[in-house]
Amino acid sequence: MITPVILSGGSGTRLWPLSRKSYPKQFVPLIGHETLFQASARRVSGAGFGAAIVITNSDFRFIVQDQLADIGLSAQTILIEPEARNTAPAVLAAALHAQRSDPNAVLLVTPSDHVVPDTAAFVASVEAGLGAVKQGRLVTFGIQPTYPETGYGYLELSEDLHSDGAVVALSRFVEKPELARAKDMLESGRHLWNSGIFLFRASDIVAAFQQYMPGMLAQVTQALEQAEEDLGFLRLAPEPWVQMQDISIDHAVMEKASNLSVVPFGAGWSDLGSWDAVWGEGARDENGVQLSGDATAIDCEDSLLRADSDDLTVVGLGLKGVVVVAMNDAVLVVDKTRTQDVKLAVAALKAKGVKQATDLPKDHRPWGWFESLAVGARFQVKRIHVHPGAALSLQSHFHRSEHWIVVEGTAKVTVGDDTRLVTENESIYIPLGAVHRMENPGKVPMVLIEVQTGSYVGEDDIIRYEDKYARGQGKKG
Repeated sequence: MITPVILSGGSGTRLWPLSRKSYPKQFVPLIGHETLFQASARRVSGAGFGAAIVITNSDFRFIVQDQLADIGLSAQTILIEPEARNTAPAVLAAALHAQRSDPNAVLLVTPSDHVVPDTAAFVASVEAGLGAVKQGRLVTFGIQPTYPETGYGYLELSEDLHSDGAVVALSRFVEKPELARAKDMLESGRHLWNSGIFLFRASDIVAAFQQYMPGMLAQVTQALEQAEEDLGFLRLAPEPWVQMQDISIDHAVMEKASNLSVVPFGAGWSDLGSWDAVWGEGARDENGVQLSGDATAIDCEDSLLRADSDDLTVVGLGLKGVVVVAMNDAVLVVDKTRTQDVKLAVAALKAKGVKQATDLPKDHRPWGWFESLAVGARFQVKRIHVHPGAALSLQSHFHRSEHWIVVEGTAKVTVGDDTRLVTENESIYIPLGAVHRMENPGKVPMVLIEVQTGSYVGEDDIIRYEDKYARGQGKKG
């Protein structure tokens, strides 16, 4: 039985404005109806795979849990990183945790934001690597390149590829190349794209850390030994974790190890690292135009037009090789040849202190989500969506009162000592300073409109008394 390890703590910027630090691309349905995280979890959930270990951070823990439940899956363990420290500490923590229940555990480490259309071919490639794993090899998966990509690292092979796709020995890792070097590597036939997917026994990767990164092994061991259970999650101890080096598994171990093998994979793969990649993976019309949402193209070629809001209409006229992504709070227009540089736009917005650089207008919480519809000097209007059976914390505010109008479902509302049901088209007033709570007692989502008025309407104006999600004072929602 193979234990999948799904890495899901990233916060990439190259698919801005849809992917942001507060809600990165793995949780977004970029291709099809499922999110990249859901597709990744489903891909490693069939015969031969056990329940996954998912590694994420505190902000995403309930999103991971909810998205797994939406597709009928659950994790063996969800490990919570105190801070992002790249892939090396995360992989090691998963390996040490897996060893607790199975000293001979075989781990398949995979990012949560890749597209692999052919699941059967992927599973077959994993099975092809098991023989090398039984011999103590650390196996990585190399993607057969189709063009001279400069945005990927490469794997240089020690021998020519076999026609049957058998495992081959790895010579070395190659960093992201310049275009001329990428063309040479493509022509050589001995280079594959580095997918960042690995297969090995937990004992073998732990031994590699013992040899090449003994200090990190000691720190991760301590973080795991001092970890705390929290609402079904396992929180790694912060003190040893934050002292660790921020380093990838490639640089920490793989580039130094001598027992590496490669499984070549040529059945289709993308890390969706740019909007150009999204355009390449999605359905396009006869003019090479990809449309999403309420988007219309007139005399356009080789372009992507995307409206990611029910309230927006996007129209492209006479565009060629252009990406347009429109959201309620931000619009990106970029030449398709420059999509790798979207991170420069995000950096520019951060430098100006623009919140759209990192935060989406829809704010996800353990109980559901909310979005701001209108904000003024002394008021804010929100739409709040509460999952069935979920509840906001028992709380009060120093600076604002609130008026709630239920528009879908039924709310159970507590104000002071009074608790009552508020149904569709009914409302209730929450005076400034009143202790209150909102719950959804039903089996369908509950939606309400909240109107806040007062001298300050920031999310940190909260005194929390009770919270089923164990969040502390000043935490949102």
